[in-house]
Amino acid sequence: MSSCKKNFQEINTNPNTSDHALPQALLAPAITNVVSANMSRSRTITNELMQVTIDQGDTEGKIFRYDILPSQADYLWNSWYLQLPNFNDVYTGGVATLSPTYQGIALICQAWVFSMLTDTYGDVPYFNASQAKDGNFTPAFDKQKDIYTDIFNKLEQANKLLTGSANVLSSSDPIYQGNAANWRKFGNSLYLRLLLRVSAKAEMNAPAKIKQMVDTSPSTYPIMTSNAESAILKWTGTAPYVSPFATLRNADWYTPKLTSFFVDNLNDWSDPRIGKWATQYQGDYAGIPSGYPVGQAPEGKSTLPTSLQPEALLGNILNYPELQFALAEAAAKGWITSKSAQSYYETGATNAITLWGYTPPTGYLGFQLIKWNDSYSLEQKMELIHLQKYYTLFFTDLESWFEYRRTGHPYLPKGAGLRNNGIMPARLNYPVYIQSTNAVNYNAAVALQGPDVISTQVWWQKP
Repeated sequence: MSSCKKNFQEINTNPNTSDHALPQALLAPAITNVVSANMSRSRTITNELMQVTIDQGDTEGKIFRYDILPSQADYLWNSWYLQLPNFNDVYTGGVATLSPTYQGIALICQAWVFSMLTDTYGDVPYFNASQAKDGNFTPAFDKQKDIYTDIFNKLEQANKLLTGSANVLSSSDPIYQGNAANWRKFGNSLYLRLLLRVSAKAEMNAPAKIKQMVDTSPSTYPIMTSNAESAILKWTGTAPYVSPFATLRNADWYTPKLTSFFVDNLNDWSDPRIGKWATQYQGDYAGIPSGYPVGQAPEGKSTLPTSLQPEALLGNILNYPELQFALAEAAAKGWITSKSAQSYYETGATNAITLWGYTPPTGYLGFQLIKWNDSYSLEQKMELIHLQKYYTLFFTDLESWFEYRRTGHPYLPKGAGLRNNGIMPARLNYPVYIQSTNAVNYNAAVALQGPDVISTQVWWQKP
């Protein structure tokens, strides 16, 4: 009977287990699940909106015509919010294990996922998100401006935590194999990507921050310096790192046809990546126009080759060439002066090809359609930069769509069959079930942001 005097919690605690989730067990699965979800919708949403492919047909929901069914909204919302508690547990596990590296990595991953959420939907649950285990099943939606402000706080904190921090278990990290210094560079490169995203909003003071990071204090904010430091989950083909495309039926994979916009630029540039990204049609690479009217389908031509299905590089998150094009834009706008816009642009253009294992054609940077010209207007320079960037973002979540919404580049042909008044969709709608499960906060968000339709601009798009 005396044993009953012992503390019940004490005698029911296993001394051989941890009282917190271990970050090394959670990180890799969470990253892998996010990248897999990103690739899935890059294929079905980004590629269709941004004229990489066309899923031909005249039924409802053909995204290449800007006809997006409300049900499209659910998948990414659910996939991203499902993994955020895991990244939060990586952070708290890092605190418990006295690992600033896991803390910093977790903050970067949170910033990455939340940026995609808010760039896709606009105002979303942020500060009170992922609190279901605490009984909060109806979180408020936060303003995009406030979300971005806190994302930047997270990235600042991550940069400090990862300064001089120790490497972690390589098996826990499918991107950098535990290298803390590379995670720090990725976090700051992501910071620059997102500063560009909100650079039109004067209250965010983004150009000044970009200048601080690149010109004034580069040692305080180290960024990627080579393709080897790109943030890519490279599919090895061995479980658990098998590309989500690897198990698709070949017929399902090559059903969408490549567009003439996507193929023709690569042909005009003599770009060797076309051999990796396109099948031949009657001995050549050829695409078809996007946005064609109902009932006027052209004959499909080149497709994505099945050899891409297990491709390691399709797990891209943020690569070095993208960063160089971001810096080229900042330099062209006069925000940074450490290097010329031309230097950044040319580094991005050549590394975008070498990343895929090819050598740029002889004289590539001197080709008329590629050559940098300082006498160009800013608009012409932006088109030059963003057309190259478009290809660098091949299969990178929804990134090229985000960038098009921000800049209007590259110039995409407008087919006569486009819906939404021929205007690129500005967001996805909120999942339909949110209207009933979180009605009060949903209605408040719509009242503030605007109608829950694809034409409502998010905060950073608005004048």
